[in-house]
Amino acid sequence: VQLQASGGGLVRAGGSLRLSCTAAGSYRSIGWFRQAPGKEREGLVCMRVSDGDTYYSDSVKGRFTISRDNSGNTVYLQMNSLKPEDTAVYYCNAKRSVVNYWGRGTQVTVSS
Repeated sequence: VQLQASGGGLVRAGGSLRLSCTAAGSYRSIGWFRQAPGKEREGLVCMRVSDGDTYYSDSVKGRFTISRDNSGNTVYLQMNSLKPEDTAVYYCNAKRSVVNYWGRGTQVTVSS
């Protein structure tokens, strides 16, 4: 599975950004993680492909939304009401069997 994330940038607190992840190959689930400086990588959202069942972490629930386009090749992360603590490198992740696949991260910076 090959993943390519894009869409990061600089935004003010309260603003919005949409990240995109193009996914080539088959996978069981897809989602987003992030890693802030000095912190461990944090899982944010995961979508099961078979039925669209989605899990959100408490830190982003109600503010972030994952979606897929009709082709299933692109996954989006709509991020609203951004906070300075959302500043991190965001990674797209896909799982197939017991293997995790990662794309290159995209930087999101939220200024106060």
